Amino acid sequence: MRAVNMHEAKTNLSGLVREVREGSEPEIVICIAGEPVARLVPIAEPQPRRLGVDHGFVTIAPDFDADDSTIRALFEGP
Repeated sequence: MRAVNMHEAKTNLSGLVREVREGSEPEIVICIAGEPVARLVPIAEPQPRRLGVDHGFVTIAPDFDADDSTIRALFEGP
């Protein structure tokens, strides 16, 4: 972890971002008057979506879309 003051961060922002992106520095802490106020860290790559991981956990009844007079009455009235 490297700490830099605000003036250095503003002056060398592109270089600091490059260091974090390339991994030579895991994070850079930006300070104001010696007090840490922000961290510059790389964005984690999103995990790829895995399709079908819940296969077999959810079942749909064969008649789930069957005509239901109670529900129809709620939408259409008596």
